[in-house]
Amino acid sequence: MKPDQIYHELIELADKFKISVSEQNLKKTIVKAKSGFCIVKDQKHFIMDKHLTVHKKIDVLAAFLSTLPHEDLYIVPALREVLYKYNDDK
Repeated sequence: MKPDQIYHELIELADKFKISVSEQNLKKTIVKAKSGFCIVKDQKHFIMDKHLTVHKKIDVLAAFLSTLPHEDLYIVPALREVLYKYNDDK
């Protein structure tokens, strides 16, 4: 699977958890900001720095999603391998 496909699949997986993923220009923030998960007014968001490479976006999003209970969800095998790589509970 190509990196762009993996990233797209990760975004779709986040959507299954009702987490919206949006890419933002974090270089324009007053404080130093990083990509990550947040909850605003009871809605779950994952803010991604749009200046990151697709490989780094995969690293950041997969590391987060691997911590969520995804074992009972259907995930294509290639994506499940990516998540497994980031799961500390192996």
